[in-house]
Amino acid sequence: MQREKHWLLGHSDGATIALIFAALFPQTVAGVIAMAPHIFVEDISIRGIEKARSAYLHGDLKKRLARYHDNPDLVFWRWNRVWLNPKFRDWNIEPLLSSIRCPVLAIQGVDDEYGTIAQIDGIKRHVPQAVSLMIPNCRHAPQKDQPEIVIEAITDFMTRLSG
Repeated sequence: MQREKHWLLGHSDGATIALIFAALFPQTVAGVIAMAPHIFVEDISIRGIEKARSAYLHGDLKKRLARYHDNPDLVFWRWNRVWLNPKFRDWNIEPLLSSIRCPVLAIQGVDDEYGTIAQIDGIKRHVPQAVSLMIPNCRHAPQKDQPEIVIEAITDFMTRLSG
C-alpha cells in the first residue's frame, strides 16, 4: 500500500521544521515551500531577535502576539531565549539537507531582518533540486509583505510538480 505524500509549507522556524521533516522522512514528502527559512544562525538573525526582545519589553509586540497565543510570554521567551543563548550560535541543519529528495521552493525577502540570501544559497548547495525566489521590497514575512507574488509562486510550483 503506497501512502500519499504530503506538501509542507512553513515560514521562518516553521520552514526550518519542514526542511528537517523532509530530510528525516523523505519518502513521505511531495514538496516543501520554505519561506524565510533558517538553516544556520547569522549575525543579522541575532540582531533582529534582540530588537524583537526590545519590542516585546517596551513596545506593542506582546499585545500583538496575544491575539494569536493564549500565553504570549511563554511563546515569546522560549523562542527568544533559545536564539539568544550563546551556545545556539553553532546550530546548523546543513548536514541534514542533502537527505531531502523532494522539490523545494525557498522564498526569501530581500529586506529580511532575520536572515539573508545565505540561507537560500545553503539550501540550494545541499538540495540541488531546490529553486529559489528572492522577493524585493519584502521583509521576513513574504506571505504578508508580498502575498500576490507568494501565492503565484506557490501555485505555479505545486501545479508544475503535481501535473
